[in-house]
Amino acid sequence: MRSISVNTAKLLEELMRKDEKFPCRGDMTLWTEFRDIRGLGYGPFTEEGKKWYDLRTVLNKRMLSPKDSAQYDGVFNAVVTDFIKRINYLRQASPTGDLATNIGNELYLFSLEGIASILFETRLGCLEKEIPPGTQEFINSISAMFSNSMAVVLIPKWGRNILPYWRRYIAGWDGIFSFAKTLIDKKMEIIKQRVDNNQEVEGEYLTYLLSNTQMSTKDVYASIAELLLAGVDTTSNTLTWALYQLSKQPEVQERLYKEVSTSVPADRLPTAAEVTRMQYLRAVIKETLRMYPVVPVNARIITERGITVGGYQFPKNTPFNFCHYAISHDEEIFPESFKFKPERWLRDGRERPNPFGSVPFGYGVRGCVGRRIAELEMYLLLFQLIRHFEIKPDPAVGELKSINRTVLVPDKPLSLHFVNRG
Repeated sequence: MRSISVNTAKLLEELMRKDEKFPCRGDMTLWTEFRDIRGLGYGPFTEEGKKWYDLRTVLNKRMLSPKDSAQYDGVFNAVVTDFIKRINYLRQASPTGDLATNIGNELYLFSLEGIASILFETRLGCLEKEIPPGTQEFINSISAMFSNSMAVVLIPKWGRNILPYWRRYIAGWDGIFSFAKTLIDKKMEIIKQRVDNNQEVEGEYLTYLLSNTQMSTKDVYASIAELLLAGVDTTSNTLTWALYQLSKQPEVQERLYKEVSTSVPADRLPTAAEVTRMQYLRAVIKETLRMYPVVPVNARIITERGITVGGYQFPKNTPFNFCHYAISHDEEIFPESFKFKPERWLRDGRERPNPFGSVPFGYGVRGCVGRRIAELEMYLLLFQLIRHFEIKPDPAVGELKSINRTVLVPDKPLSLHFVNRG
């Protein structure tokens, strides 16, 4: 069936506001096929219908509300502090004394440490000088799954045994699920020991999921694997793009530094409430997500009825593609759309852009389950990095371009100079 591409904010808003109770994201058979082959369950990104709704209802608790996510600022601040130490270690080992190479991979390690701290209340040690066995393999598995998925979509099924892409794609998923299962099994053993010893086991996210009668163990494995995947790839890429743009635009970085350095006393770390009140810090992240939407194209299928969009009638089961990258670079909504201008988003009396011009976390009930946690994590890291360092570009890297491997990523590794502030 032909699909309809939606590439204006007005049409996107019209369509999204007509979402069904159980929105269908579109064709996810590429992801579900692997799960079916391996006999695995579906998580929040692959499940559909009422089962998806029931799953999200369980997962939303302690994830989506600002009050619930705010309880994690202490966890994230500890992870951020360790990341600063790792950056210092990398800088000192460099020839110039301030260069950190392959920042994207370092931010993968940071994001993995952060999301694992929430899901398991366990520190993995990803930010130590020597990272734990299996950690880099997990990161490489995510990369392999995403980068090979584009080719897998294009080649016919008979070509899977001839060309290497399908094998690499499956191996990527195997690595993701294997890593998640290892962590879950380890945590389940700890929980079991506590129960056997009549110790308190409340309060942990994984414990909460396991104790919820609506979720089978199979559901838990699938959901945690997908949350780990989403919590690592998206946050790390957004932070990579943010640091890249800040390094290129010292005037933007200086304005952010002024906000950071005057909002919280230098002798303590910020709280969730403090960073979420920092307008310019939030605008920097929002502008990064506009220029580099994590998922440049998304989809929706209205399954229950026909629908009218833009004055045109479409039958039920029509696939709609949301062209987020095109919409967020629409010059009518975002003049100079390829320029990094965080001030677009400030509440300072100017007319703010159409909110549907940039919806990086989705909209409505199918919006990103980890949005609040991801935002808090990014705010706290950016706050500390800017407070500690002036970030300068590495001339050897040159200009980064974005490429689509299901998520939007830089075309080459980013290196940056982290210069101590006086």
